[in-house]
Amino acid sequence: MLITFTSCGSIEKISVEDGRFYKGDQPYYFIGANYWYGPLIAAPNIGDRKRLVRELDLMDSLGINNLRILVGAEGGKENFQVKPALQPTQGQYNQDLLVGLDFLLAEMRKRNMYAVLYLNNNWIWSGGMSAYLNWNGYGEVANPFLEKYTWPDYFKYTQQFHTCTPCRKAFLNHIRFILGRTNSINGKKYTEDNTIMSWQVANEPRIFTEEDRAPFKEWLDEVVALLENLDPDTLISTGAEGKASYLQEIDTYKMLHENSNIDYLTMHMWPKNWQWYDPNNEEESLKSSISKANDYIQEHLQVAQELNKPIVISEFGFPRAKESLSKKASIGNRNAFYRELFQLIEISSKEKSVLSGLNFWGFAGYAKTNEKNGKWEVGDDFSADPPQEPQGLNSVFASDTSTLSLIKKYNDALQN
Repeated sequence: MLITFTSCGSIEKISVEDGRFYKGDQPYYFIGANYWYGPLIAAPNIGDRKRLVRELDLMDSLGINNLRILVGAEGGKENFQVKPALQPTQGQYNQDLLVGLDFLLAEMRKRNMYAVLYLNNNWIWSGGMSAYLNWNGYGEVANPFLEKYTWPDYFKYTQQFHTCTPCRKAFLNHIRFILGRTNSINGKKYTEDNTIMSWQVANEPRIFTEEDRAPFKEWLDEVVALLENLDPDTLISTGAEGKASYLQEIDTYKMLHENSNIDYLTMHMWPKNWQWYDPNNEEESLKSSISKANDYIQEHLQVAQELNKPIVISEFGFPRAKESLSKKASIGNRNAFYRELFQLIEISSKEKSVLSGLNFWGFAGYAKTNEKNGKWEVGDDFSADPPQEPQGLNSVFASDTSTLSLIKKYNDALQN
């Protein structure tokens, strides 16, 4: 069989030097998006490539050229979980979704967009660590969305991943498999494709207890060492929420990111989930959320400066008025919160400081969602909100023109 590849063009490499990102020889500061579901809608059989192309074109027009993406889900059998999964069972892959990832990266390359690809997940919505435990004899996943389990049950269950030798081995094999891939669309080896800005260990990997501290560090160091060995030319990040990932201990955050194989830092921010924001007292709690966000950011910027590494706020979300799922509900509070963060990145770019990027959560584009109860069902459109969340809660849709205008305004100022 004769296989031909589409022309893949060239794209400048993102590197780190003296605490800053560089695109080629120019400093790189960005406002990007979370687009976890991209490979799913890019898949040739279950996807919607027309929608994908429209959304990439829209983001490109807004100056969004940095997308944080889930490589793929595991398991896909639990309630409130991504379906279909890239890895339905350990070591077995859905070829449709692998080609979807190829297609997404090929289309991004055409538009000079960069991908941050996370390889695992602390949370059940995509399977992640809990799926590996289930595959390796640790019993039923303590799904907190079932009545018989609680979130502490899930934490206790998932913590075992860091000491599960066969789980860790299987995850390392998954990394070898993904990084060993050649794009079936354009013929680029993943490890030679500058479209992939960073390999990210996982989405929000956490230390759950004091006893988990040493096993977690051992596991994290093991993973980043393999990534560095397999692909020394691509950046590595952890996917951490900041100190919220580490028992609220900023010193632990710093200690873990001193690893020389970790090229830049990440932090996340969720005013609603962290109970900063109260939908019944929106005006005052918006002000409080902004104040607490600034305090949280400054604490982590200090660590980034001490380590002389860039830092990215790679997740932040904010609901519509009264947590409404209606696309017609006000996004004024969200815009106000976004604007505060956008101003910080603009200042940082002018001062050539360490705050180097933002990825809002998240871009839902042209998705059609259930605005009544918000529950995702198989066959529904994928949106920025994963299946465990009410659909539309934190999503930025193509119809949210005031938010999109805000994003374009500040990306234009960044000249990324």
